Amino acid sequence: MIREIERRALNGVVSVLVLLAVSGLSTWQLVVAARASATLMIIAWAIVLVVTMVLLGGLFMVQPNQGNALLLFGDYVGTVKSAGLWWANPFFSKQPVSLRVRNFETTKLKVNDHDSNPIEIGAVVVWQVVDTAEALFEVDSYENYVHVQSEAALRGLANQYPYDARDDGQVSLSRNTADVAARLQAEIQDRLAKAGVKVLEARISHLAYAPEIASVMLRRQQASAVIAARQQIVDGAVGMVEQALQQLGARQIVKLDDERRAAMVSNLLVVLCSDQGTQPVVNTGTLYQ
Repeated sequence: MIREIERRALNGVVSVLVLLAVSGLSTWQLVVAARASATLMIIAWAIVLVVTMVLLGGLFMVQPNQGNALLLFGDYVGTVKSAGLWWANPFFSKQPVSLRVRNFETTKLKVNDHDSNPIEIGAVVVWQVVDTAEALFEVDSYENYVHVQSEAALRGLANQYPYDARDDGQVSLSRNTADVAARLQAEIQDRLAKAGVKVLEARISHLAYAPEIASVMLRRQQASAVIAARQQIVDGAVGMVEQALQQLGARQIVKLDDERRAAMVSNLLVVLCSDQGTQPVVNTGTLYQ
């Protein structure tokens, strides 16, 4: 594999001043030689002027958070990363590569989760080129490579987890967002390591059931929520009834036999667990009449 070699170049400001001075001098000497009809001097200073113009082609600019990969007749010789004006061999070809942090959002993919339910999922990926040589020469187009491999990793991740967990402790796409994001980042990084790219962050930006099952799954979620709420209400009601019976017995307000105790428990549970307001009924008799 081709690895990045950080290369230093000559200061461009000093180089351009020297080349401009040599160019001015050779032009002046060329004029003097032409006036004196000195053929050899004309040829010599003309060659110097041409070489100077060629050397001026070695100047190049490097912007902040950018690298310029240098190639000599197809061979990679190094990368200049320091911002500023620089000079290098004019026969070097220079390919700029952005080192800035970039991000993109994948398209909304329709895949099956771990339970084979069709879902729609999308992700945001934040990435940065850290090795210019690998990015340029190990893959054909590193930007397209990042997009395609990120979507492939997202598809694979969606198949590993259910949309919603049925058991306690089970990792799901909808509930364990931090764990899923860390796993997604690791999966994308494994795929992009050969392209000289570092994944800084990856998180799910869109998650929903596919339209054809969305209504059914919504009803299932509503039913689960109702069951959970009912269970909590019943647990609370039982505790309140138990507390009421204990306080009545401790204060000796009324003595209850098993039948009256059962009736009171039934009435209290009806009052506490009912969805609608209860209507009081005054009993002027006894349970035994």
